[in-house]
Amino acid sequence: MSKQPPASVLVDIYRRMMRIKLNDERIRSAMRTGRLVMPYYSARGQECIPAAVSVCLEHSDTICTTYRGIHDSIAKGVPIKELWAELAGRVTGTCKGKGGPMHITHPASGVMVTTGIVGSSMPIANGLALASQVRGDKRVSVAYFGDGATNIGAFHESLNMASVWKLPVVFVCQNNQYAEHTKYAVCTSAANVADRAASYSMPARKVDGNEPLEVYAAAREAIDRARDGHGPTLIEAVTFRFEGHTMGDNDAYMDKGEKEGWMARDPVPRYRTWLLAQAHATEAQLADMEAAIANEIEEAFTFAMASPFPDVAELRRDVYRDEVAA
Repeated sequence: MSKQPPASVLVDIYRRMMRIKLNDERIRSAMRTGRLVMPYYSARGQECIPAAVSVCLEHSDTICTTYRGIHDSIAKGVPIKELWAELAGRVTGTCKGKGGPMHITHPASGVMVTTGIVGSSMPIANGLALASQVRGDKRVSVAYFGDGATNIGAFHESLNMASVWKLPVVFVCQNNQYAEHTKYAVCTSAANVADRAASYSMPARKVDGNEPLEVYAAAREAIDRARDGHGPTLIEAVTFRFEGHTMGDNDAYMDKGEKEGWMARDPVPRYRTWLLAQAHATEAQLADMEAAIANEIEEAFTFAMASPFPDVAELRRDVYRDEVAA
């Protein structure tokens, strides 16, 4: 395992985790009260993974994620106000309210696309990595995806291409053990996602996705390797989703007590306790941070609700490179 990062980085991981957690809780609250009406795929329980990966990335590095990737976007730095406005379908959103929760995109922070097509984050990330390789700008691209996507052809094609061309890309599988409502072992013959990398002569790491230091160590090594021109890495981060596949999922397909067992290992409070025990932060520092994040989210909610919906003219914009009359 690589050297433990300094306290500033350890606390930054927690800051990103807490922004994800509090943001998720506020979104679900807004949906339950009817203030937001939209499809929503909670990432609660998976906060640690993109938080520990993103602290290893430069601002100019890029990510591609999926419809279950709001935590990936927040960890990379999408502005919360613009994020909330997009969720609410307002013109001040990251995509002018035309993308919604399944298509958060913000190139200024390196979030190049959130895609609703399972497995498609990987070939897009390859394209970004290839562009970086051609330009020689040392940027790294990260593709986030779930365990179900590893049975899609794009997974195998992307890993093969990245390995052949030694692209500066890191493939991060957030293995929450369910492809929608289907348990991993039911539809996947490989015992571990990481095992599949050997077919493409690619290094791989399987880590506990609820342990920030494990994720950080794997991400640090993989990102440095990619930036130095040595090609891609596959990281399998094993975790669990706390809120089911989508809002309102009753988890009837899960084994009895399975989710409760994972929730007892909630990575956010456990990591907070560790930071305090190791004297990397004080209770006052973390409490102030959490209060500031909560205030930021409330300001974002107010901003989004006060923002206008897109004008009907937006239907024709951003469709073609040159404006075409309807």
